[in-house]
Amino acid sequence: MRFEHLIEINDPGLPQVQPFSREQLWAGLMLRVREPQQFPLGPDRIDCEPSGDEAGQVKRTLHFGGIQVTDTVHARAGEAVVFVPDPHGDSTPVKLTITIEEPAEQTLILRFVYESIEPPSDEESFYDGFRQSAWLENDRDMVRTLRQWLAEGRLGGADGIPTGCAAE
Repeated sequence: MRFEHLIEINDPGLPQVQPFSREQLWAGLMLRVREPQQFPLGPDRIDCEPSGDEAGQVKRTLHFGGIQVTDTVHARAGEAVVFVPDPHGDSTPVKLTITIEEPAEQTLILRFVYESIEPPSDEESFYDGFRQSAWLENDRDMVRTLRQWLAEGRLGGADGIPTGCAAE
């Protein structure tokens, strides 16, 4: 299963919408890595540690009530962040890649790509449309949150790649 969509961040034709710099957008994506509990439908809490295996990589455990999800996040500073979940339960893990694209000057787009790490079961395939709708809404909520934080001045810059998570 593969699901891909784009969200336009900056459009020079819409001057009424406050534009992001690439650095501000990257800072927002790093907040999604380090502080996902600050986003709509985020976890209750997060435990994470830098991975010594690779620069720009962090291993996290996200706590949603009694459910725990562990993933590894790989970051290419200013370009892309990849969330790779560990297998859990009977569901097929789905990797998420978020890429910052700049197709024209002053135009920024986020590309979201969801890919099954293993072939999904027939039952999971049956629910793909529902999952894809939920992912799309979650990504839109993330961008709305980032726009709010930009207006509040919370996205002043980024320090590059994740080296750990913020204290709770």
